[in-house]
Amino acid sequence: MKYKILLFLFIFPFFLNAQAFRNYSNEFLNIGVDAAALGRSKAVVATTNNVNSTYWNPAGLVGIEDYQGSLMYASYFAGIANYNHAAFAMPIDAESALGISVIRFGVDDILNTTELIDSDGNIDFNRISLFSAADYAFNVAYARNLIFKDVKFGVNAKIVRRIIGQFASSWGFGFDAGIQFERNNWKFGLMARDITTTFNSWAINEEEFEKIRDAIPGQNQELPETTEITKPKLQLGVAKDFRVGRYFNLQTEVNLNIRFEQSNDIFSSEFASIDPAVGFELDYDKLVYLRLGVGNFQYITEFDNGKALSVQPNFGVGFNYRGIQIDYALTNIGSVGNALFSNIFSITFDYSFFRP
Repeated sequence: MKYKILLFLFIFPFFLNAQAFRNYSNEFLNIGVDAAALGRSKAVVATTNNVNSTYWNPAGLVGIEDYQGSLMYASYFAGIANYNHAAFAMPIDAESALGISVIRFGVDDILNTTELIDSDGNIDFNRISLFSAADYAFNVAYARNLIFKDVKFGVNAKIVRRIIGQFASSWGFGFDAGIQFERNNWKFGLMARDITTTFNSWAINEEEFEKIRDAIPGQNQELPETTEITKPKLQLGVAKDFRVGRYFNLQTEVNLNIRFEQSNDIFSSEFASIDPAVGFELDYDKLVYLRLGVGNFQYITEFDNGKALSVQPNFGVGFNYRGIQIDYALTNIGSVGNALFSNIFSITFDYSFFRP
């Protein structure tokens, strides 16, 4: 009975009415975390093995040996928005581990001019206030080794909180699950996001909404829908480690990011679309890292309505010394906007190096 319930929870979302799904719900959760991973075009599903596995593939948490922490900060849309991530992980025993993380994506100090004009028709700038539009994700992950050799499994429960000033707010809840397998320097990973779909329920302040209902003349705005259901997504990864000389190590990985919708991805159909990503990491004695990656293969429409294939290159470097790893990535964390690239920094702490 237990296995039938699990199978039902996994399959049921694919049979729901497609009208209930939102193609771009909770998109901030697709940006990614950790400059080391972003420098590799997010191709880390099979190899992630530290505190940031809570996001990329919770199965990788089994690889940690002591307390670990991680912090990341990035600006978005030329500094208009801020994107922050913090995580902590620890082993429970030799076979299992626990991780928690918090993600915030927000735009602060937005001008609220809904009351700029008073009841007499006078403009009063003192009536302008400020508000924030912010998205939060709280994640708790558990991972352990399975009975089979070299097989790790992890699950991530997430709570999503979205706030648009005093106008509206929502709560959401969902699950991710991942598996990793390693044999003879080959690594395989599978990450299923929103496996039971992630459900968001909105509460709208109708009194505040009335103030902006007729903000655009002739466009009487209706209350938006109050529920969102995020479609499941899959990520498949295959990686291989190579020894280069005495001190150098090369890790390569290919990921397939699968969405169950038709899109501009390089491989697309009515059932699903696939966006590949390739990442490389060369390290010198696990001390200095050089990373390259190519991803986001998309067909874009030209001015003549023709199609052209675009790709996004990524670059990163890192330095690890006595349990402190600092990473930098040159990428575009949202693949949008006028700025072609973003500068991302992150830092990871491993407490095992500080123990006497």
